[in-house]
Amino acid sequence: AILPPSRAPRGRLREAGRQEGGKVAQLAGKMAVGKNRKLGKKGRKKKVTDPFLKKDWYTIQAPSMFVKRDGGVTPCTKTQGNKIASEALKGRIMELSLADLNDNADMAYRKIKVSVEDVQGEKLLTNFYGMDMTRDKLCSLIKKWQSLIEARVDVKTTDGYTLRMFCIGFTNKRRNQVKKTWYAQTGQIRQIRKKMVDIMTEEATKSDLKELVSKLLPETLGKEIEKACEGIFPLQNVHIRKVKVLGKPKFDLVKLMELHADTANDVGAKVDRADPAVKEENLAGSGGRL
Repeated sequence: AILPPSRAPRGRLREAGRQEGGKVAQLAGKMAVGKNRKLGKKGRKKKVTDPFLKKDWYTIQAPSMFVKRDGGVTPCTKTQGNKIASEALKGRIMELSLADLNDNADMAYRKIKVSVEDVQGEKLLTNFYGMDMTRDKLCSLIKKWQSLIEARVDVKTTDGYTLRMFCIGFTNKRRNQVKKTWYAQTGQIRQIRKKMVDIMTEEATKSDLKELVSKLLPETLGKEIEKACEGIFPLQNVHIRKVKVLGKPKFDLVKLMELHADTANDVGAKVDRADPAVKEENLAGSGGRL
């Protein structure tokens, strides 16, 4: 006999509810999958693939103005359809440490930026793009009781590159000075800043980019500024703090290949003067000259 809901045992009611619920769920599942096929795939997890499987690794080749040419590697997505890998790499800016490029740990505070100009196989041919100083080095130079002097100038090299150069310097103690501080007067700071601008402009306008970078790396410009300003106020820790490339000429592959030519190995052969095969001929004329 079926008891009324109020008198029926709780266990029987639960079991009946489960059976009815299971039948309804089966019917609903069959109907839903039959009508909408995507419903069956909804619960599946998306297959996770490693993104680096779709990438190739390229070697960064620094210009010949540095001692070590290998600047590491960089990844790039493989060519797919209209997305060409070499086009994606061109114009990429990379930051390298001068300590690695010149094999000198003392120059670790210098950061060099290079830009990718051309792709040849797995090699990226780069060109100089900028120079900077690390923050910890800059903070170590700034101290109390001295004047900080900064100057900047836009210059153009002989091969058409437009650069913005930033110079920084600090005043130093005079010889046999007793006073605790060594601050420069405003007029002296103005004169020192003018000297900085003049020397940077002169050195940049009479040399091409390769020659200018070779002057910047060993800090020769900073020493020149120190010497020039000795008569105004003694300076210390004068550095070309930062260099930016604002503009560059039209891309020329021949010039780029010259920049990447290995000139270090081609030094010629030593000539033995005692060898009879080597003869020195004196031409007739005044003093052996024509």
